[in-house]
Amino acid sequence: MDTRVRRQIALWLFICSAMVFAILVVGGVTRLTHSGLSIVEWKPVVGIVPPLNQAEWDETFDKYKSTPEYQKVNHQMSLDEFKGIFFWEYWHRVLGRLIGVVFFLPFVYFLLRRKMPPPLIPKLLGIFALGGMQGAMGWFMVKSGLVDDPRVSQYRLTAHLSLAFLIFISMMWVAFGLWAERAGKTADATSKRLQRAGFWLAILAFYMVVTGGFVAGIRAGKAYNTFPLMNGHLLPPESFMIDPWYLNFFDNMAMVQFDHRLGAWLLAFLVPWFWIKIRSADVPDNARLAANVLLAALAAQITLGISTLLLAVPIALGAAHQGGAMVVFGILLWLNHELRVRRQQ
Repeated sequence: MDTRVRRQIALWLFICSAMVFAILVVGGVTRLTHSGLSIVEWKPVVGIVPPLNQAEWDETFDKYKSTPEYQKVNHQMSLDEFKGIFFWEYWHRVLGRLIGVVFFLPFVYFLLRRKMPPPLIPKLLGIFALGGMQGAMGWFMVKSGLVDDPRVSQYRLTAHLSLAFLIFISMMWVAFGLWAERAGKTADATSKRLQRAGFWLAILAFYMVVTGGFVAGIRAGKAYNTFPLMNGHLLPPESFMIDPWYLNFFDNMAMVQFDHRLGAWLLAFLVPWFWIKIRSADVPDNARLAANVLLAALAAQITLGISTLLLAVPIALGAAHQGGAMVVFGILLWLNHELRVRRQQ
């Protein structure tokens, strides 16, 4: 495959990745404004058209009035207020459909024009399947909040968030591999150690995503709004108050927030250490650049996280912090890729 076609496919995947980033931010605002339960039906095709007249708005609002969230939380909400939460969820769903279209149509184009290399086809079909799973998981998550308790399951929310990151990771990794002509893989011992360290940093970053999902799911960011200690404790005494003990890692605000903080502290120490190692190693210039950008992005993300916590999760900061996690992850993928293969000299 010639360089021009490689870059066309890579650019298409980068655009899709940017759209996944956009839907993640919109999804964060949707969650923080408690808008996710405003649309009580899943209509993949006709659902793309919002209510267009007063009668349709009244019908849509009446359906929302039958939900536990309206009856227990928003029973004084007006139609105009309902429209405010409706459109956040609506645009979140529209973006999801749009990502599917923007991914699928160019895929078919490249395939029919015989520009798609055969080894790439199963990878892209796998990404498309993940997108389908993500849509199903989104509705499965919403359904959990349409029963007795007017909030979605933190397990389903975390699965929904994690799938978004898996799609983003898959697209970005394939796109990085296509963007530039490459020579052979690096094989010296130092490079291999850096590659392993980069891989485990990515695993740690994904741990942060998962724990962040549980923080969001049980609204643990609304508690323990002090830093660096949690209301005067490194680990609050109520961290293991739920029986059986393992449920504390998913249902207990103290333990869930501690887990997320622990990951942040580890990244705060390990990323600078990794940056120092890269600066002193014989690595490509792009790897050094990626390491510099990663260090700056992590500093910004930690600052956002602390600010979000101290201010008890204002909408703008909470959404920015969620988007920042994907930015940090994208830069970490870039760095990992640059460490694994050298550019041609």
